[in-house]
Parts: sequence; C-alpha cells; structure tokens
Amino acid sequence: MIGHGREQVAEVVAGLAPDVLQVVQEQQRGTGHAVKVALDALAEAPTGTVVVTYGDVPLLTTETLVGLIAEHEGDARAVTILSSISADPGGYGRIVRDAAGRVLAIREHRDATDVERLIPEINSGVLAVDADFLLRAVAALRDDNDQGELYLTDIVAHAVGEGLPVGAHVLEDVWQTEGVNDRVQLAQLGRKLNERLVEHWMRQGVTVVDPVTTWIDSAVELAPDVTLLPGTQLLGATVVATGATIGPDTTLRNVEVGERATVVRTHGSDAVVGPDATVGPFAYLRPGTLLDAGGKIGTFVETKNAHIGPGAKVPHLSYVGDAEIGEGSNIGAGTITANYDGQHKHRTTVGKHARTGSDNVFVAPVTIGDGAYTAAGTTVRDDVPSGALAIGEGRQRMIDGWVEAKRPGTSSAEAARRARENHA
Repeated sequence: MIGHGREQVAEVVAGLAPDVLQVVQEQQRGTGHAVKVALDALAEAPTGTVVVTYGDVPLLTTETLVGLIAEHEGDARAVTILSSISADPGGYGRIVRDAAGRVLAIREHRDATDVERLIPEINSGVLAVDADFLLRAVAALRDDNDQGELYLTDIVAHAVGEGLPVGAHVLEDVWQTEGVNDRVQLAQLGRKLNERLVEHWMRQGVTVVDPVTTWIDSAVELAPDVTLLPGTQLLGATVVATGATIGPDTTLRNVEVGERATVVRTHGSDAVVGPDATVGPFAYLRPGTLLDAGGKIGTFVETKNAHIGPGAKVPHLSYVGDAEIGEGSNIGAGTITANYDGQHKHRTTVGKHARTGSDNVFVAPVTIGDGAYTAAGTTVRDDVPSGALAIGEGRQRMIDGWVEAKRPGTSSAEAARRARENHA
C-alpha cells in the first residue's frame, strides 16, 4: 500500500521485489481504509494469517514478526497486537485491558480518556489477524471518531464484541516499533540501528576501538579479528577479511578488503584491496581499482580503473587511472597517467618489476616493458622496451647572473649577491 510520495517508493520496491503488488491509496482516510483498499485489490481473498505492518518502522526484525505470528496462531486468536511498554506513550494508541489482563480495545491517543492516557502499553500498529475475520471486520469499520477516519485498531473491539480471542505480543525492545515521521527521528533511529550493528560485530569478534564514531551498514560483512579504528565508515556491500585493519578516518563503500590488509585515512568505492596490501594515508580509491596481494597505494594517491599487481607500489603523490601496473613494479612520486585525450580514455601498461622515476607523465596509450626504467622528470610518449631506460630529451642549462639582472632589488637578488661576494 503506497500513498504520499508513492513514485519514489514504487521505484525502490520494484527494484527490490518486482513481484510485489503495489496498491495506491488515493484518499488518505486512515489505516482501516488503507487495508480495505489493499484487500479490494487482491485477485483472491486471503486465507490464514494476515500481517499488517508499516513502512516507517525500520528497526522491526524478521524474528519479531515470526514470534508474533507464532503466538497468534498458537493461541488461535482473531487478532494479535504487537505492543510494547513505553516510558513516554504520548501520541500512541493505548492497549486497554480488563481487570484480568484481557485485551479489550486499542484507544487512539486523541480519543482516549485521561485515565486511558496513563496506560504505558502502546500499540505499534503491527497486527496479525485471521483473514476471514479481517474481511468482515474491515467492512464494518465506521468513521465516527475525532479524525473522521477508518481506524484499523477498531477491529480489536469488534473481535471482543464477537467473543473472539484477542491478545497482545508484548515486545520488550520498544525501539523496534518506533516510527519515522521527520529527519530528526530518522537520524535517531539510524543511530540506534548503527549501535546494534556495531555491537553485533563486536560480539562476532571484531574489534571496534570507538563505537561512537564507527558506522557500519547492514549489508557489510566482517570477519573475526578485523580491527576498526575511530572515524571508520563501512557502507554498502563492503566485505573485510580476517586480520585487516581499517581506519582511522576511513570511508569504504562496496570495497572488498583482503586478509591482513591495512587501509588508513582512505576514501574508497567499488574497489578491491588484496591480502597483505596497504593503502593510505590520504588515498582515494575510485571504482575499478584492484590492488593485488602485498601491493601498496600510498599517500595522496588516486587510482581509478587500475590494476596494481602483486607487490607493486604506487607510494606517493600520484594519479593512476586506466592502467595496469605489473608485479613488483614501483611507480615514482608525482607520476601521472595522462589517460584522457579530451574524447576517449586510453590505457597505460607498466610491466613487471619496472622502476619509474619521480615526476613522470605517461601519455596513454603507452607501454613500459618488464624491468624497464624511466628517468625522473620524463614524459613518456612512446613505448619503452623491456630492460630499457627512458630519459626525457630536455637537458638542464644555467644562465649565470640571471636573478641579479632580471630581478634587481628582490631578496633573492640580494641573497645571490652576498653568496657571490662570499665566494669571490
């Protein structure tokens, strides 16, 4: 059942569960009306147990619903309410019981008496209902209440009136029934969910140094003996293997980290870090990065659609995009793969055990062969054969006295003058 904002909801639901029937509640006439519209949209009348739940209770678990259904069917009830005890029940419907503790009704807050508002047991809105009873009870709903709506909760009193068994499955974990109506509540429940996920992984053998600053998405998978340092965010479908250390101050989304790898102060997405590899600090792993076992992506290095082979290193201040770096090769500081010509991306290939100098530019497409060297400051435009040394054509030359002649009166000129006089 969808209503307000249904275009966005429909798109997400269709992506997650394309076979789910989506029904639109065009008029917002209450929860009872919503269920009636949903029932009318079914090709066949439901049988057995029908569960009514809400889309804004993100902490509700499968285990809770299974327990609700089991109690409902075990006691052969017409209706079972998922309830909880709240220290601040304001705004919620109250579970009204008789002196013997039997459920009599659910009273909405605005329709409750002052005495009923003192009741701490609240209705979550989640119900398990016998299908045959639900069909006739919904058809009998009336809108003679403060809001002029059809309340689904009125079916409880209807069942009591028919002499049918009604009960409540009391949930100790009140957070599971908390709803989200604004961004403040969304943030609160997000924090609560994260606390639970962090605690879960710690109990599974993961070391979380500072749970308060650590964020773990629900789809993340962590092996025992992983260590998460402060300021770590693991998002999406990130997977971290045994013995790896992540953080501090690291964000990974959809990243696979191998055993014993270390990822420090890094932002990464859709990348793979092999076992015993090291990344960071201050590295940026863009989609398509594959760092093999024992490899290194170091400080202020950005990689994209790049394969860094086993034991290969890109230690400092480099951009490696659309590239293949062979096993055991070392990429000098300040290296750039010039992969884009303004229209198309091109690939750079560096062979095995190559050594490239600092401040190199590889103008792709270009290949540096196995065991080749390139000198510092070289712009490589042509392929370098295996075992060769590539040296840039420019040679350093000096113009004596240039500073004093062209920059007279500056501090540089004065320093040069003094040095010249001292060595005269």
